Amino acid sequence: MTGNPVVFWELASSDEYKSARFFRDVFGWEVVFDEKLGFHRVKPPAGTHPAHGYIFTPKRAYPPFVAVYIQVEDIKAMRDRVVQFGGHIVTEPAEPSPGSLVCLFNEPSGVTFAMIQQK
Repeated sequence: MTGNPVVFWELASSDEYKSARFFRDVFGWEVVFDEKLGFHRVKPPAGTHPAHGYIFTPKRAYPPFVAVYIQVEDIKAMRDRVVQFGGHIVTEPAEPSPGSLVCLFNEPSGVTFAMIQQK
């Protein structure tokens, strides 16, 4: 892998059904509720960048947010680079699901992003 691409995004909405309908109706995106995952999956249109997305309502009291996930090869090394270049670690690298490590961070102005490493 080269270039650390954006591989997916999440929209934490106060009303996931309303948001899902909005993106489906406005942009014509294929948005389906995934029973297994418990939230909406946004499939990218054919012939476009492969980054797919998810729309959900957080289980805890978080304000609405968008998270952009950047794929990296060595999440611990990149975690250190974030700090070295003025960023702030929000959550240390952790394994939210088998096979992937995730680390949330703020870039210097405070905007939150996420890094993901596939095992």
